[in-house]
Amino acid sequence: MTPTVNREPEDEVPCASLTLLVLAAGMGSRFGGLKQLEPVGPAGETVMDYAVFDALRAGFTRVVFVIREDFAPVFRQQIGSRYQGRISVAYALQDLHDLPPGISPPPGRTRPWGTAHAVLAARHLLDGPFAVVNADDFYGRDAYRKVGAYLRQMVVTGTGPMPLCMAGYRIASTLSAYGGVNRGICHTEAGWLVSVEEHTGIALDAEGRCLGQRPDGRTVLIAPHALASMNFWGFTPAILPQMMAQFARFFADGGERIVSAEWYIPTVVDRLIQDGAAACRVLEADGSWFGVTYPQDKPVCVDAIRRLIQAGVYPDRLWS
Repeated sequence: MTPTVNREPEDEVPCASLTLLVLAAGMGSRFGGLKQLEPVGPAGETVMDYAVFDALRAGFTRVVFVIREDFAPVFRQQIGSRYQGRISVAYALQDLHDLPPGISPPPGRTRPWGTAHAVLAARHLLDGPFAVVNADDFYGRDAYRKVGAYLRQMVVTGTGPMPLCMAGYRIASTLSAYGGVNRGICHTEAGWLVSVEEHTGIALDAEGRCLGQRPDGRTVLIAPHALASMNFWGFTPAILPQMMAQFARFFADGGERIVSAEWYIPTVVDRLIQDGAAACRVLEADGSWFGVTYPQDKPVCVDAIRRLIQAGVYPDRLWS
């Protein structure tokens, strides 16, 4: 069965195999459950369904889901089965014990190591250009089109910095009204990423100021027009050995904090840029972003998707 996807004239036609890597192994602690499986569309569609639909329209031909072993059967049944005959599907399990040689999890560690570790969980399945997205973030059609087009022209020649790309969003449009969120705050020049640093607990205070915590725990003011990474990245497999080397250093430098530390994709990208090993193009997305972080965010997502359907961006049923 072929997908119900109509390419409009400006949509890219596939000229290279592109993979969508969906990070779906999150614990959902702030949401209180498996938000990856929460229906937000009128026919029970999840945020991931809209991601796959938009990726298909942008010419992606394969999707890899990074999930946890404890919910793998229900995920395959409820989510993965929808795409059979529409797009090639594969799965990778993010495992706490999937570590560099000679390293073991410290006592007391119970969860995997964050978004960069999730990418490495799929390393054996990634043999061409790939985009990375979060399962619970709605990025919009424009972001998939731009990242897909840029991935097709990314060529690793062995000389010069490794090519990367990222979809960027204005921080003011990515906050939740119900609590703090984590974002990679970006510094750019002429459309290129100069630096990116993960900030946690970003929220508006009583005076309407945007505040967040840097990795050192210091609270800082964030400009509302600042560009944020929402974990929509474009990579080639050349980044994987670089990530593995950084993962080993993450443990070597972690000390006592390694019991609770998280290893984020922005940390990896920033280190590569500072070392002169990579150049990352920032593609500012024109469409809307929204996501499911807290239970109260779900009605917002449902309403936003309803309005997009009314505007003709999506059909009433994605997989009819």
